[in-house]
Amino acid sequence: MSGGLRVWQDMEKERETLQAWKERVGQELDRVVAFWMEHSHDQQHGGFFTCLGRDGRVYDDLKYVWLQGRQVWMYCYLYRKFERFRLPELLDSAKAGGEFLLRYARVAPPGKKCAFVLTRDGRPVKVQRTIFSECFYTMAMNELWRVTGEAHYQTEAVEMMDQIVHWVREDPSGLGRPQLPGAPASESMAVPMMLLNLVEQLGESDEELVGNYAELGDWCARRILQHVQRDGQAVLENVSEDGEELPGCLGRHQNPGHALEAGWFLLRHAIRKDDPELRAHVVDKFLFLPFRSGWDPDHGGLFYFQDVDGLCPTQLEWAMKLWWPHSEAMIAFLMGYSDSGDPALLHLFYQVAEYTFRQFRDPEYGEWFGYLNRDGRVVLTIKGGPFKGFFHVPRCLAMCEEMLGALLSRLAPVSAPSAGSLTAVPAHQGAE
Repeated sequence: MSGGLRVWQDMEKERETLQAWKERVGQELDRVVAFWMEHSHDQQHGGFFTCLGRDGRVYDDLKYVWLQGRQVWMYCYLYRKFERFRLPELLDSAKAGGEFLLRYARVAPPGKKCAFVLTRDGRPVKVQRTIFSECFYTMAMNELWRVTGEAHYQTEAVEMMDQIVHWVREDPSGLGRPQLPGAPASESMAVPMMLLNLVEQLGESDEELVGNYAELGDWCARRILQHVQRDGQAVLENVSEDGEELPGCLGRHQNPGHALEAGWFLLRHAIRKDDPELRAHVVDKFLFLPFRSGWDPDHGGLFYFQDVDGLCPTQLEWAMKLWWPHSEAMIAFLMGYSDSGDPALLHLFYQVAEYTFRQFRDPEYGEWFGYLNRDGRVVLTIKGGPFKGFFHVPRCLAMCEEMLGALLSRLAPVSAPSAGSLTAVPAHQGAE
C-alpha cells in the first residue's frame, strides 16, 4: 500500500469517528434538553425545579440560585449558538428564569449578596458565604443581554461583577464570613477559576470589557497556576494566599475534575492571548497530570477526591464517580486536541466519553445519573438536586458538538489519492 493511500485511509477513519461522535453527542444533547424542558419549568412562579427524580417528577420545590442562573445561561447559550434550539419557548423560559432571579435572588436589595436557596415563590432560605451564587447570576444576566439586547440585563451583570471583584480582591467582609484566628489564610482554586470564567464570559461580546478585565484575567490565571505544586507534579485544590502548600488534609486535597475544568478555562484564556508557552504548560499540568493521577485504573472513571500523598481522603464520597468531572474532562481533552493536534488528547477524549456515555446515561428516561459508586453502579437515581441541574451535561454536549463540527470542517472528505496525491487538511491542525 502506498504511503499516500495509507494517510488517506487514516484520515477517512478519523473523519468517520469524529462524525459518529458528533452525531452521538448531538442526539444526546437533544434528549437532555427535552428532559429539562418537559419537567423543570415552574409555570406558576417562574424559575426552574431542579430536584427531579429519575423520571422527571419533582421531589422538592426548593430553588437553588446556582442552578437557576446556570439554567438561564444554558438556555440562552443554546438559543444563541444552535439553529435547532432557536425556539420561542426556550427563550421565554430563559427570560422567565432571569426575571425570577432579578426579583428574588438578592437577599436584601439593593445589596448584592444573593441567596443560595429560595422557596418556590422566591423567599430566601439559606445564604452561602461565598461568591458562587453571584457568579452564576452574572453569567445568566450577561447571556440574557446577548440574546435579547435588553440593556438592563447587562447592567445587572457588570454591577454584580464589580461587586464580586471587590469581595475577592479588596474586602471580603460583605460575604459575612468571620475571620477566625485559627483559620489558615488559604485560597481555593474555585475562586480564581470562576472569576476567569466571568472575564471570558463578559468579554466575549464587548471589546470595552475585554480591556477593562484584561489585568483581572491575567491575575486569575496566575492565581490558578499557583496550585501546581510538588515541583510541577501535582495540582492541589487549596494553597496559601502566597501560593505555598498548606499543611494537613486541606493542603493535600486534590479534585481531578476541578483541575481539568480549570485546564480548559486556562487554555481558552491562553488561546485568546495567543500564548503558546502557556498553552503547552496548561495541557501538561492541567490536562495530562490530573488524568494520570485521577483515573481509576481498576474500574475506570475519575475519582472525585484524592490525597496527594496517597493517604485515605476524609470525604466519604472520595471514590465515587460524579457526572460533572467527566463532563469537564470531555471538554478539556477535546479543546486540547483541537488546539494542539496531540493525538493523545483525542484518545483521552474517546476514553472518557465512552465511559461517561456507558455509565451515566439513562437510556430509559433520558438525562444522566449524577452519582455512581467506585465500580460504576448508580447510587442515586435522581436526575437533579441541590447541585446537579441543567448545566454541566448540556454545556459539555453543546461545546463538544461545536468542537467536533469545527474539527470536521478542517477534515473535509476527499477521494482516494492517485499517484500519491493528497491535499486535505488534517483535523488536528492547530486551531487559529
